[in-house]
Amino acid sequence: MSGYDFRAELLAVIPNLRAFAMSLVGAADKADDLVQETLVRAWDKRSSFTPGTNLKGWLFTILRNEFYSQMRKRKREVSDPEGAMAERLSSHPEQVGKLDMEDFKKAVNQLPEDQREALILVGASGFSYEEAAEICDCAVGTIKSRVSRARTQLANILRLEGDGEYGPDAVAVGVMNLTSPAA
Repeated sequence: MSGYDFRAELLAVIPNLRAFAMSLVGAADKADDLVQETLVRAWDKRSSFTPGTNLKGWLFTILRNEFYSQMRKRKREVSDPEGAMAERLSSHPEQVGKLDMEDFKKAVNQLPEDQREALILVGASGFSYEEAAEICDCAVGTIKSRVSRARTQLANILRLEGDGEYGPDAVAVGVMNLTSPAA
């Protein structure tokens, strides 16, 4: 391969490979994965490529074959989008967080219906007070009052005395700090 720079030629074709992969899979992250796999396979098999022949066509063939291999593999895989099958196969550790969540669910179910509804709309579903008021067909002040009473009632039911008693524990905070981009 004197005078032939396989690496440079390979790099020059990447935009074309990415466009072709996007046309096949339709998602940028999956297309990038497909291109990466194609480049790895091409690099591993570079000794079988004949310089002076159509590198672009050779790479497109590798990409296309990899795409169809992945499609065949997916057909053999069991679809489990909700994780129901995986949950039956795995055993989750009994942790304090799970128990706390169960206590929280029980406490929320003890709230009056109007307070529970307002709290779930604003606190869990992420609606603004205005949007929640529109959904509940009431005034914004009414929603704010219901959410406030619901929070106070939850704190009483769960016997919470201060801000430090809910939210992530020290271990979870440590893990979040390790995995945050600033760390």
